[in-house]
Amino acid sequence: MIENTSTDKIKDIIAKQRTFFASHQTLNVSYRLKALKRLRDAIKMYEEDLTDALYKDLHKSYEEAFLTEISIVLGEIDNFLKNLPRWAAPSKKSTPLTLFPSRSAVITEPLGVALIIAPWNYPMQLLLNPLVGAIAAGCTAILKPSPYTPNVAKVLERIVSSAFEEDYVATVQGNRDVNTALFKERYDIIFFTGSPELGRVVMRAAADNLTPVVLELGGKSPVVVDKSADVALAAKRIAWGKTLNGGQTCIAPDYLLIHEDVKERFVEEYREALIRLHGEEPKQSKHYVRMVSDRAFERVAGYMADGVVRIGGRVDDAERYIEPTLLDEVSPDSPIMREEIFGPILPMITIRSMTEAEAFILEREKPLALYIFAKESEAESLVRNTSSGGCCINDVIMHIANENMPFGGVGNSGMGRYHGRDSLYAFSHRRAVLRTPTWIDLPFRYMPYRWFGIVKRLLSK
Repeated sequence: MIENTSTDKIKDIIAKQRTFFASHQTLNVSYRLKALKRLRDAIKMYEEDLTDALYKDLHKSYEEAFLTEISIVLGEIDNFLKNLPRWAAPSKKSTPLTLFPSRSAVITEPLGVALIIAPWNYPMQLLLNPLVGAIAAGCTAILKPSPYTPNVAKVLERIVSSAFEEDYVATVQGNRDVNTALFKERYDIIFFTGSPELGRVVMRAAADNLTPVVLELGGKSPVVVDKSADVALAAKRIAWGKTLNGGQTCIAPDYLLIHEDVKERFVEEYREALIRLHGEEPKQSKHYVRMVSDRAFERVAGYMADGVVRIGGRVDDAERYIEPTLLDEVSPDSPIMREEIFGPILPMITIRSMTEAEAFILEREKPLALYIFAKESEAESLVRNTSSGGCCINDVIMHIANENMPFGGVGNSGMGRYHGRDSLYAFSHRRAVLRTPTWIDLPFRYMPYRWFGIVKRLLSK
């Protein structure tokens, strides 16, 4: 069990962090680099504890824990250790002749005290990856792990406390009552990862203080398989993406739009791909993740009633196990097509053309991810005519692995961007600074505007 952090303790931490931030120690880039190194060392020191905790909470294997959680955070830290001095440096901007002899620059300065709230599906990655950006920007941070992965939450608290004093980075623990207490306080930025419904709660709370927010939400991410696709490869990659973390991934392929000409072939290829990934009995595989809670299990298992099972369909409530499942004859209006699945069930809708797929996607909220398996010439039109947080052509999920690209949603799937340089900017204010010397004071700007004709000609070019 996780003990709730008291309201008084939360207030005390915020006060301490405001005082520490006001000392300006975090403005020094070398200070931030040393902090990032301490975080990296702490993660490595507790790696075994982390992987054990991830197995206890989610049945996540060591390999998957390292690849989808630990390595991503370590990679983000290493990227900042390499590039932060350059990224954080003031950037010179050109100055128009009308502002002669001024010089222009943009400086990147920390926002202040950050609140970071993480979900349970990638409880380490989605808490510490934003923290890397906060530290790199020069912010202080209050971290709120998910109570639904209590073993991981405890290890994360040990990692943070071993690397930082709580006036710099601190962890608070607990259920939604703690979230409510947190939202009553003022921060300089809130970074939240979770559902669109909870994202609205966060945004309403932030509005009281006009606090900027980064909302990493979810939604229903479609995967389209056209008749021009490499069907075997599509089935292999979709099967991997749909069963990674037991389907509990915000950018997992949520539903399939499959061209009628390749539908039956896809079903057979998907069946074979699942066997290659998880064996004949996925329940026995050490790499097959379980539903995080009884409630999650019951919700996802209930979707079986929304279609005809073509593959899978078996469940075990005692183990919170749901077999990788492919559903056919699914109504677009059924619950499984209205709600984010967050599990290993893939519903498929038959289409006759890419135009039909486009119309289907446009009728719904903008997704966090869009996946298209087709010849690139066929895929590009769908990319142009739709909107999504991110997109892969002939792949799924892997766009998140490129540290040089931003990650984030659009519309109902979120706002704001992070990863790499975008993480720095997410926790920063980009401040415009104009430096004007005093050795000359040109008369153009002053009333009664005797030089207006000359100025107008300059501005009209």
